[in-house]
Amino acid sequence: SRLRQEDFPPRIAEHPSDLIVSKGEPATLNCKAEGRPNPTIEWYKDGERVETDKDDPRSHRMLLPSGSLFFLRIVHGRRSKPDEGSYVCVARNYLGEAISHNASLEVACKYLEIAHSC
Repeated sequence: SRLRQEDFPPRIAEHPSDLIVSKGEPATLNCKAEGRPNPTIEWYKDGERVETDKDDPRSHRMLLPSGSLFFLRIVHGRRSKPDEGSYVCVARNYLGEAISHNASLEVACKYLEIAHSC
């Protein structure tokens, strides 16, 4: 398909911010992108693509229509910390891609818990 003059590559209009969330709580990492045609949004955590409800209906992570990543609840255990890490969103269309700033998601320990046990 030929390049239409009004088409333009993606750019990130809203970058995600660092979050500190208690385990079991919901959380949202924001991302908005502009481009024509409308870019697709994918999220990566520590370099790995994040699976959302579109990949797995049982996933606790949802890709919102705006492009933001919504966590129904933050999952965090002693052995498994699947949600903690560094996230970026990537917007793509046929003209290219744009990558957001890094945003870290940290799980807050409850005040009374010993840090290594939360």
